Amino acid sequence: MATVLYITAHPHDHQASFSMAVGKEFIEAYREANPTDEIIHLDLYKTDIPHIDADVFSGWGKLQSGSSFDQLSDAEKAKVARLNEIVGQYVAADKYVYVSPMWNFSFPPILKAYIDAICVSGKTFKYTENGPVGLLTDKKAIHIQASGGVYSEGPAASFESGHSYLSKIMQFHGVPSFEGIFVEGMAAMPDQAQSIKEKAIAQAKEAAKRF
Repeated sequence: MATVLYITAHPHDHQASFSMAVGKEFIEAYREANPTDEIIHLDLYKTDIPHIDADVFSGWGKLQSGSSFDQLSDAEKAKVARLNEIVGQYVAADKYVYVSPMWNFSFPPILKAYIDAICVSGKTFKYTENGPVGLLTDKKAIHIQASGGVYSEGPAASFESGHSYLSKIMQFHGVPSFEGIFVEGMAAMPDQAQSIKEKAIAQAKEAAKRF
């Protein structure tokens, strides 16, 4: 049995969001194909994700200097403990399904906060004399991204910074299998929005079967 983290970064649900609609179809198809797997939905807009702030740096610094956890301030304890929970859950999972819209050529800031929480030395990567090495070499991931224009190819591709950034993070963590499903062009071609959505759903269902 595998554990799947279904990580969504959209304030709307599947009825109002193209990415969430395709993500819902993907995860339902995956559940049908893998009925014994555990699927954990992380709605990042409803998840406590501490930002890396002064309290976090201070808490980490104290721990690295030999202080015990009990010697941290209440704010430091709460944030450091919560960040440990987040990365612990991430490392324990086997597969990751990311779902996000493209906002200003990237993804919502809540997803960046989550990525910051899971980039932890000794957990998802380690430093070596030859540079950082990813530790998640037995995982796989997929990213479903929706955008009003077409950015996966063509003249606007150089502006795309969401999926490409997440791809770099997966490489950094050593994840060997990472693919993307792009739901794109609905604003540029509103008369084709429904067919674009249906095509992406069909692609997602097929991807779910082999994921």
